[in-house]
Amino acid sequence: MPHLRRLAYVDLETTGGRPTQDRITEIGIVLVDDGEIAGTWSSLVNPGISIPAPIQVLTGISNQMVRDAPSFASLAHEILGMLEGRLFIAHNVRFDHGFLRNEFQRIGINLQLPTVCTVRLSRALNPQFKRHNLDSLIQRHALSVENRHRALGDAQVLPLLVARLSRQHGQAAVEAAILKQLKRTRLPPHIDAGTIDEIPRSPGVYLFFGEENALLYVGKSVDLRSRVLSHFSSDHRHDKEMRISQQIRRIEWIETAGELGALLREAELIKQRKPIHNRRQRESKGLYALYWESRHSAPPKIIDYNSANGAVSACCYGLFKHRTQAKKILRNLAEEHELCLKILGLEQGKGACFAYQLKRCRGTCVGEESEAKHQLRLMEALAPLKINSWPYAGCIAIREYNPDSDMTEIHLLDQWRHLGSVSHADELADFMPNGPGHMDMDIYRILLRFLKQQPEIIELPQRLLAAWEQPAVPIQYLLDL
Repeated sequence: MPHLRRLAYVDLETTGGRPTQDRITEIGIVLVDDGEIAGTWSSLVNPGISIPAPIQVLTGISNQMVRDAPSFASLAHEILGMLEGRLFIAHNVRFDHGFLRNEFQRIGINLQLPTVCTVRLSRALNPQFKRHNLDSLIQRHALSVENRHRALGDAQVLPLLVARLSRQHGQAAVEAAILKQLKRTRLPPHIDAGTIDEIPRSPGVYLFFGEENALLYVGKSVDLRSRVLSHFSSDHRHDKEMRISQQIRRIEWIETAGELGALLREAELIKQRKPIHNRRQRESKGLYALYWESRHSAPPKIIDYNSANGAVSACCYGLFKHRTQAKKILRNLAEEHELCLKILGLEQGKGACFAYQLKRCRGTCVGEESEAKHQLRLMEALAPLKINSWPYAGCIAIREYNPDSDMTEIHLLDQWRHLGSVSHADELADFMPNGPGHMDMDIYRILLRFLKQQPEIIELPQRLLAAWEQPAVPIQYLLDL
């Protein structure tokens, strides 16, 4: 296949992990033509900023070593000449291509190269393994490497890795996996491929912005890049996707440690920032429920759930954004279960209710069915709408950990409310709950579904809440996470 014949394996050393702020300190390139090494090239690069001490220890590249090295601008055209017309291959290609793209942008050059990630390639071919970082792959495939954590040394490992994968799975399987990566969705005119390459394949939330920084849409996924691309691949099938593709000018994203963090962040961002195309999930003016005490003959009442005393939850059914929605559900239940409209408080006056005249009521309003029997049938009708009681004694924490990003989040939850999240147990000592503490229907449904998956749950003592009011209480005394 012609486009797989000319390859450039690339590795960079940098001053840090932020492509827009940190800079390149070393570049290593291995050129391959028709399966044979055609040349190697490497150079130290003066980053123009200081290299942090931990990075110097990791790479062995010091500030003294790069002081007299050429700047990226002076090397740019030589590097571009080597890379143009080739497939750009790197381990975690988003990192290396992102740094190069930003360096080229600083001198007015727009770098656009087809890219392949050897992390994704390894994961696609060997999904049974959990880790696909370079150290793990070197050990797993017994690859020989010189100068680990130096640009050329790490770049030279990559063609060896691809060759080993080809022997293990066959050349056709490797090429098919590469072609799958190369298959690009047609992007909106104002979004370039480089932006897509920078989006991680991890859980999180993405935000689409239009002209004048208007927030168009907020979404979530366990694979941010794939989900973002899915919007553009389906824009010819859905009107909303087409409108978003036409309006989008910029993409932002927030990584989370897991699916729950993404779900919670999405729900909260939509309510806080009210994106144009998330109308169904925006915050409503209230939260309503049907309140009914089965031991009394009084009909169900529609109440403002968050304004009511917490003790009423045992007698509440359904959560609704509007009073009209609650009333509609009650009418639907009456029709489905042949309940009396007058007993339910949906009609006034004497005599038979309108449903009885249509033979859709069993006649409680005219004495043909006892009120006790009607109460039992109403209880059965309302049972699926019963608001679940909080199944814990008090506040709990759910820990999520992403081994790929080494990211941890601890979500604090109580009475179906998300109080906030921290990244380490030590932060709980200074933690203060978010917001007014009202119950939110979307958060309730998220937690109801998620808790069925039996996540890692840490029950927190009630006196932890007192510690938030009195930060002097040592957190170690209250909780050992």
